[in-house]
Amino acid sequence: MRTAHFAATKIFKNQPFLASLWSSDGLFGKSSLRQWHQKRLEFATVFDASYGKIESITTALFHERKHAMRVTQNEQMVIGEVDISKIEFDPKSRDDIPKILRGLQFVYTNLPLRTAIFNLLESKISPNVSKTNGRPGMTLWNILVCGVIRLDLNCDYDRLHELVNQHNTLREMLGHGAFTDVSYHFQTLKDNVSLLTPELLDEINQLVVAAGHVLVKKKGAEALRGRCDSFVVETNVHYPTDINLLFDAMRKTITLMGQWCEELGMSDWRQHAYNVRQVKKAMRTAQNKKRSKAKSEEQVQKNKSLIIEAHQSYLEIAKGYLDKAEQTLLSIELHHALDPIDLVRKMEIKGFIAHAVRQIDQIRRRVIEGEVIPHAEKVFSIFQPHTEWISKGKAGVPVELGVKVCVVEDQHQFILYHQVMQNLTDDQVTVDMVIQTKKRFPTFNACSFDKGFHSQKNQIDLKEQLDLAVLPRKGKLSKQAQQEEKAESFVKARRAHSAVESAINALEVHGLDVCPDHGITGFKRYVALAVLSRNIHRIGAIVWQQDREREQRKASFANRDRPDKLAA
Repeated sequence: MRTAHFAATKIFKNQPFLASLWSSDGLFGKSSLRQWHQKRLEFATVFDASYGKIESITTALFHERKHAMRVTQNEQMVIGEVDISKIEFDPKSRDDIPKILRGLQFVYTNLPLRTAIFNLLESKISPNVSKTNGRPGMTLWNILVCGVIRLDLNCDYDRLHELVNQHNTLREMLGHGAFTDVSYHFQTLKDNVSLLTPELLDEINQLVVAAGHVLVKKKGAEALRGRCDSFVVETNVHYPTDINLLFDAMRKTITLMGQWCEELGMSDWRQHAYNVRQVKKAMRTAQNKKRSKAKSEEQVQKNKSLIIEAHQSYLEIAKGYLDKAEQTLLSIELHHALDPIDLVRKMEIKGFIAHAVRQIDQIRRRVIEGEVIPHAEKVFSIFQPHTEWISKGKAGVPVELGVKVCVVEDQHQFILYHQVMQNLTDDQVTVDMVIQTKKRFPTFNACSFDKGFHSQKNQIDLKEQLDLAVLPRKGKLSKQAQQEEKAESFVKARRAHSAVESAINALEVHGLDVCPDHGITGFKRYVALAVLSRNIHRIGAIVWQQDREREQRKASFANRDRPDKLAA
């Protein structure tokens, strides 16, 4: 059973939708595996071969998986547990962990805030889960703590696994004392943190920011002023070329076919490791032909023909293996009964075949026929297809591979709102960023941008939304525009705008440099968690400073009342 679960997890790795079903809805959960021998599934699937995307998976005869018993937080403390409100931190510590834990402690001890967050967690994560039946799962509080810690420390699940099992103060924040032997499994952490959706995290963030405003003694009528800017969150991909993207697709197709045939006792792909090496050899040959440094016209023309021949040979080898893969899939369908995992495996292989077919077409058009491939047709990663080719004009960074994220920071250094800018430019999100921020924080009435957000329409629309819209224009300015941009309020806000770079840098340091999670859903969850973690860290830093100032005042008063001071 464990082997099957592990195999399924690997299969779902590059299918975010199925991965979410595997980890949350339970359609392919562990208990479901045990019931496959008892009940038959009606498994309707529509597969788009051109993109390798799953359109729908519908109509199951059962949805009876017994969920783990889940509670928000243990109501009754047991021997060895600690009161989270009583956790003490070393005031001299300069590490990040105590400050983020202090922020989490503030969230937990603020009863209205904690109640609101727990209600959200219960309604979104486990609305139909029994609190009395089943094996106890991670509490919702622990899930939130683990997610925040992972992003704020910019750590992977390996480090998170070590911290939650060994770091004493963090375990106290999870409710575990010195005499509790609770430990967390690696996969348990991944599955549970994945339950936090981007929408849920955005709602929690609104509550946290509102509590932060109270903490900094913001008056209810005080207007919020924002700074808006975008940056690139890179995806964890290698530099893309047509030929290495084709190799990625071929490698996965051949390897998966070989593993599947091995399990079924078929000999079709018994040399699949050798087949992968042959494809790689052809790819290397094509790569090396392109690296010629010939200078004479005759040699240049000769090299062009050699490059075309090498690419043609590479494509022929790839086409041969793709045809064989299609034939093997037909044979498996005819001679073997496919269970749900087999169907998912088939769809994954079909997806890689579709990627390979697209890359073969683009290599033929670009190298052999000399066509320029439109940017919109290009895919920069077969594993992270949402990856974009972005040039922000940074010094020494000609291009970044990832997705742009836009954030709005207020004058108190809280991130009010963020948006993942999938296939969008700065000027296309300008007005929506303001509208969505005002929707969440009605007192938001001023915001600054840089020139990349400018358009004539944006200038008009922002004036309707904000009391002060600081959006510098591009090009030569009219007299009216010059007067507007010379106004004292405009100049002051524009000078303060650069402070948003500090917020962006803090986000990048605390997780948003590279996103390791798969799929666009995983990307959005990762970004939302990073924003929430940053705001909780900000609260922790404020409370930390207040604690230090309070202790300094106590020490000052105690020192004042010393006998030697009184005598003097």
